Amino acid sequence: MFHKSDLQADPDVHFGTLANGMRVAIMRNVTPPGQAAIRFRIGAGSLDENDDQQGLAHFLEHMAFKGSTHVAEGDMIRILQRKGLAFGPDINASTSYDETVYKFDLPKVDADTVSTALMLMREMASELTLDAGAFDRERGVILSEERLSDTPQYRAELGIMNSLLAGRRATMRDPIGKTNIISNAPVELVRDYYRANYRPERATLMVVGDIDPAAMETEIRQRFGDWKAVGLPPAKPDPGTLETKGESADVFVVPGGMTSVQVAWTRLYDAAPDTFAKRRAELIENLGLRVLNRRVSTIASKADAPFIDADVGSENLLHSAHVVKIAANSETDKWQAALAAIDQEQRRIQEFGVGQAELDREILEYRSFLQAAAAGAATRTTTDIASVLVSSVDDDQVFTSPAEELSLFETMTSGVTAAEVNQALLHAFSGNGPQVVLQTARSPQGGADTVRHVYDASNAVAVSAPSAAPDVAWPYTHFGPPGAVIERRAVDDLGLTMVRFSNGVRLTVKPTKLRANEVLVREDIGGGRLELPHDRPAPIWASGAVELSGLKAMDYEDIQKALAGKIFRIDFSVGDSSVRFDGRTRTEDLATQLQLMTAYTSDPAYRPEAFKREQQTNLSDLDQYEATPGGIVSRDFAGLVHSGDPRWTFPDRAELSAAKPEDFEALFRPMVSNGPIDITIVGDVTVDDAIRMTAETFGALPPRPETAPSNDWGDVRFPAANKTPVLRTHSGRADIAAAALGVPVGDLLSDLPRSFTAKIAVQIFQNRLIDRFRIAEGASYAPRGVVDLSREVPGYGCAYFSVGTEPEKVPRFYAVVEEIATDLRSHDVSPDELARAREPIVETLKHQQQGNEYWIACLHHAQTDSRRLDRIRNSLTGYGKVTAGDIRVFAATYFSPEKFWKFEVLPAAVR
Repeated sequence: MFHKSDLQADPDVHFGTLANGMRVAIMRNVTPPGQAAIRFRIGAGSLDENDDQQGLAHFLEHMAFKGSTHVAEGDMIRILQRKGLAFGPDINASTSYDETVYKFDLPKVDADTVSTALMLMREMASELTLDAGAFDRERGVILSEERLSDTPQYRAELGIMNSLLAGRRATMRDPIGKTNIISNAPVELVRDYYRANYRPERATLMVVGDIDPAAMETEIRQRFGDWKAVGLPPAKPDPGTLETKGESADVFVVPGGMTSVQVAWTRLYDAAPDTFAKRRAELIENLGLRVLNRRVSTIASKADAPFIDADVGSENLLHSAHVVKIAANSETDKWQAALAAIDQEQRRIQEFGVGQAELDREILEYRSFLQAAAAGAATRTTTDIASVLVSSVDDDQVFTSPAEELSLFETMTSGVTAAEVNQALLHAFSGNGPQVVLQTARSPQGGADTVRHVYDASNAVAVSAPSAAPDVAWPYTHFGPPGAVIERRAVDDLGLTMVRFSNGVRLTVKPTKLRANEVLVREDIGGGRLELPHDRPAPIWASGAVELSGLKAMDYEDIQKALAGKIFRIDFSVGDSSVRFDGRTRTEDLATQLQLMTAYTSDPAYRPEAFKREQQTNLSDLDQYEATPGGIVSRDFAGLVHSGDPRWTFPDRAELSAAKPEDFEALFRPMVSNGPIDITIVGDVTVDDAIRMTAETFGALPPRPETAPSNDWGDVRFPAANKTPVLRTHSGRADIAAAALGVPVGDLLSDLPRSFTAKIAVQIFQNRLIDRFRIAEGASYAPRGVVDLSREVPGYGCAYFSVGTEPEKVPRFYAVVEEIATDLRSHDVSPDELARAREPIVETLKHQQQGNEYWIACLHHAQTDSRRLDRIRNSLTGYGKVTAGDIRVFAATYFSPEKFWKFEVLPAAVR
């Protein structure tokens, strides 16, 4: 499979080629056990379309699920649902410029499930019927997807990419295609594309999972060996020639988009084989760009920074060009300062180079990442491996093992010097460019000439050598005498140990071997949203600034520097019943991870510059929210379904602008510093080690009072039913809208059987909505059903159904929902329909329980609320007990028109 390379492919993967030219890659992997991932890649995409086929490669991907020689239209999804696969998460596909990939994630690897999956992939290869009626019905779905994807940011990114790749075919072949072709193309054109491009020599079948590779290869050969291409292979279209550009400046005006500036250099794509020398050259360039990225990130963290954030990197873009770019997001009226800053930092590193200490730091961090990957290689997840395999084929790269990648890195970086990296940077900033781009909602007076003038003026400013940053040491290693354990008990059936320290800190530990060398840590503090005033807004939206503020003894950037070589993470968020810090680390760095979280708890900084950065980010996002119905939904929905309670309501521009740094500190300091602490540790750690390290950190803090939970939460409730929908408008396209219909259901923990029934009932409802509104009527790309039952607020929870569609079809959506609800109230669902809803839920849950993320999410506050453990214990059996009668009773109780609350987002011009 890999020719002309001196690299060693992962020996655990069996690569082969069938007589017809189809390639296979098979790997046994038992994380999680009893599951498998199948990826079927066709090496053709939108670049292979004729002019009159633009969009049909993607259209064909949809049609692959619409019937074949041995599978009737509409049956493929149902067959897989009966096997426990969920449409979307487990059954999916994607079309890009140069590939189409079909994806099945199998929750079971019994012979029938595996054989069925391979049979369906084989049908896709050459047996699709491509029925004209099904083709016509799917047009509306594709057009709905086109409308949903057509956001301001997408248009900006596509325009900028096409500018960088000027002259290449990729600029003329966006995979979504052209709407006039999607609307009017005869089915014969997609049949032509299918016959020409779905060929065994362009196909790669990848199977990863708890399977016998030899037996799998035998079955693949039996199923796919008779696949024969029709006719001679079409010639690959002319990819075009990258235009030669000198210095240039462009403006992309995107109403509703954010303001950003970018300087880029492009050079010819290197299509040479993947070799040691090629990878080393890429690594050396990358190390230099990482130093520059570190420098601009440090600038962004300072007071009065010229930009909100910045990023530096390189990529081989669509096999069309190698692109090196430095980009920054800024406030609307400060793009000039942002452009000058990134220009001068780029010239500073080009003129004076990287320092050896900077280079050593990047090597140290890169090495730590690769070491962690190698240590955890035995428990890489099957789906992750499958995804990387697909990428390696698309990128024409040898699939190397984590251990081999670490070994290669050590060899490549042995003796590397700053001088060599600096030489690589000179090459990086060469070729076509600098190409300067301003993305803005309103073009500056003078347009691109003004941008060029600002860049030229910055270029005239001489740059000086960077000052050497002082070394910093991590000071938070001792918090006092280790805390004493005053209570310890085991929950044997769930493999838990629960501990309470003398200062009141609670610790729940679940050791697992689910992921080698991985440990997750969660810290819950205090009361969260529910303890905030419910009669006025608070700057909850600024929670991201807690992390970015760093600590009193060092700012965020110095934390990263002091802990270079460690694997750690720190995320802060506000939940309904607590504020929380989340961490992810490796086993040997758990002590550092706990020190970091303890420091954020006991010695936080709340720096004004971090708050202002978060404030500007949110202000910059406002126009993007307004530009699409999906943006309005993401901004307003949480507040609306909590009846306008300000604790769940996103602020408007005036409220965001008026907030002050002192408001930020006044909100979060008492929430973090005063509340009781609940720690959860899950992963590759022993109970005794987790207790010892927690005793040395959180257990050593001063006692915090064990406050009784308050019941004065305000009137947290789902909104009252309405006949006239709540209306919002968006400023985007006039042919797209969003709508939702919801009902109150109740909380999660007070009635566990109801929660299981609710999940299955909503899944049945969603399946019917997809059948009716998407498949039969072609009115929406992705109808959704969601059940959201609170773990924290007694009595609060809802189920809702939502779509993106055309404005004139919103009333039809409401009608279809009411028709489905009426039928569910009046008739029992069939055993098959119940199974097709239940099996994917159960199998998804089994899969989740094989990951540390499930346990860290479910175990918090379990010491003070045993119902959380009961839910873990009873979920699998609980879903199994739900009957058709339960679904009907649930529908009669909740899915009634007098309880329906409706919400829609229409284009402003239609209102």
